[in-house]
Amino acid sequence: MPDAILALRDLQAHFPVRSGVLRRTPAGTVKAVDGVSLSLARGEVLGLVGESGCGKSTLARAILRLVPVTGGSVMLAGRDLARATAAELRAARRDLQMVFQDPFASLNPRLTVGAALAEPLRVHRVCPPAEVPARVAELLTLVGLPAAAANKYPHEFSGGQRQRIAIARALALRPKVIIADEPVSALDVSIQAQILNLLAALVRDMGLSLIFIAHDLSVVKHLSDRVAVMYLGKIVELGPAADVIERPLHPYTRALVSAIPVPDPAIERARQRIVLPGDPPSPINPPPGCAFHPRCPFALEKCKLAIPPLTPADATREVACVRLGEI
Repeated sequence: MPDAILALRDLQAHFPVRSGVLRRTPAGTVKAVDGVSLSLARGEVLGLVGESGCGKSTLARAILRLVPVTGGSVMLAGRDLARATAAELRAARRDLQMVFQDPFASLNPRLTVGAALAEPLRVHRVCPPAEVPARVAELLTLVGLPAAAANKYPHEFSGGQRQRIAIARALALRPKVIIADEPVSALDVSIQAQILNLLAALVRDMGLSLIFIAHDLSVVKHLSDRVAVMYLGKIVELGPAADVIERPLHPYTRALVSAIPVPDPAIERARQRIVLPGDPPSPINPPPGCAFHPRCPFALEKCKLAIPPLTPADATREVACVRLGEI
């Protein structure tokens, strides 16, 4: 992608597993993220979906180097964060920020909201010290909170308000890219729409690039330009959001889409859901070949022989399936 602000190439995050009383005996490796290649354009929203445990959150943390990167590259505006020094990584934080899933855990309960928002401004010297209070008030207004909220503590706010504060903190450094790791899953349904509309408005008005991680495909379709479907540490389908969700090509994506509830009761009763047998395989001991083949209704013997790469299915879509042209 020529205008990519963020590009992942064969990104890997593997974690050694040890057994024994003292945990000294090697027992395998968890391949939480196993060769992910993605690009994020300027001003684009990329949705990342998949079952729990597929590696979405680990991928987000690997991009920010919150977990060790064991292979591949993370190119942000020409800099490889996977090989960056501590000083280089600290400088890159201005361009790359994250909104975590749980707003109750992501804010320091001992700091007022104003102090929490002022901290990154002072650490990165975004503005003169005298201008920090005005900048904090501006950030709160930007996310729909009154400037007086700066004097309160996180426990004095609701879950939705805390998530707005977390978004304001992520915006404090005027980043180019924000990663939102299931930012609405811990909130009431009535509050989710407000946070989603806020994110959409910020992307539109500020030109942000956003990686949006979620379980709810209908939400992802509403907010995202493109969607990447992840299974057991790998991307299995990538393409425009409407195409992937309305016309899924990979068998795993078809199963995910079939689980989206339909508002019309008559259609919901009549349609056929795809129920996958079993559970996702262990990332410590993945099956040979395509990791999805033990649960895939279309699997053949050849699916066990080699790991299918992401290959173009059309001008805008990529799919990792050896039977792409057959099913």
